[in-house]
Amino acid sequence: MSEEIHTILVVDDIKDNVLMLSAHLKAKKYKILQAFNGVDAIKIAITELPDLILLDVKMPQMSGHDVCAQLKQHESTKLIPIILVTAHSETSEIVKGFEIGADDYLIKPYNYMEMLARVRSMLRIQDAQMQALEANRKLDELNQNLEEKVQLQVSELAKANRLRRFFSPQIVDSILSENADDILKEHRREITVVFLDLRNFTRFADSYSPQIVIQSIREFHAIVGPIIFKHQGTLERFTGDGLMVFLGDPEPMENHATEAIKMVEEIHESMLDLEAEWKEKEYNLELGIGLATGEASLGTIGFEGRYDYAAIGTVTNLAARLCGKAEGNQILISERCKELSDVANIREMGDFDLKGFSQAQKIYELIHS
Repeated sequence: MSEEIHTILVVDDIKDNVLMLSAHLKAKKYKILQAFNGVDAIKIAITELPDLILLDVKMPQMSGHDVCAQLKQHESTKLIPIILVTAHSETSEIVKGFEIGADDYLIKPYNYMEMLARVRSMLRIQDAQMQALEANRKLDELNQNLEEKVQLQVSELAKANRLRRFFSPQIVDSILSENADDILKEHRREITVVFLDLRNFTRFADSYSPQIVIQSIREFHAIVGPIIFKHQGTLERFTGDGLMVFLGDPEPMENHATEAIKMVEEIHESMLDLEAEWKEKEYNLELGIGLATGEASLGTIGFEGRYDYAAIGTVTNLAARLCGKAEGNQILISERCKELSDVANIREMGDFDLKGFSQAQKIYELIHS
């Protein structure tokens, strides 16, 4: 900081002393404030916040020691350096001043060069102290901002991890780029629901060790999981040996029926090698698949600490019934799914009565290419 911007408060009950000291300091381009008693000195110091105070000790009513003590206890002025000016050089007088917070002493009659040297020294210390305080303030602000950013990033990461339990990575990125709370609000939309289920799994689970059973499920999930996300499917839940997936939400998808059929075809082809391995081990596990298209109510369900994103409605029941009716390596499709898809390799199987439906449902089978 340059000397020109420093402000010095000169305090003395003798006007000539104030004027003389002020003149010396003004000659060095300092800005000068003046007070002729302790009360005014305190008011000016608190209001103007000078960079340095030259304070006479011997003043009537309120001594320089009293003024110094009050200013050092006041929050806004406690860091302002104070040079006490006194005609007494007794050690006790000097010690008393330092004990109440004075930063330096100037003995009358003072040497002009010594006075300027002490002023410059105090101002350098003050500048360094102010710079340190400003640096600490900026550091605290930076740390606070950093902490807030870290908390925000942790929150966003936790949110992303929760979303990745159900949605493909590309859908998660889209949701996080917008307002996830709005996107996941309850709503109604036409979607295609897919149920995947392993045939003969109950007998298999009763016949083999837990290690083999769990490992087989993991092998199954390792194949179908990436394919589901590749086709932007939303994984609603695992059902032991099966999965429920839907396409067309939370982001609308115009061709969700066609995309769902392409997804299950790829799953079927990818499962053939694993099913062959299982057959060699006499597991006799084969995958049955059911697809249905229709409107569903969608949104988050659950309780604190355990929420799921769910599709609820007749379409989910129909997909589950079709999956239950499908034999191993068979893919059954609802009439609405067939109508919306542009897949040619579909044949009609006829009308069937399904549990929970008052009218017979027309069922189609996807013919493997």
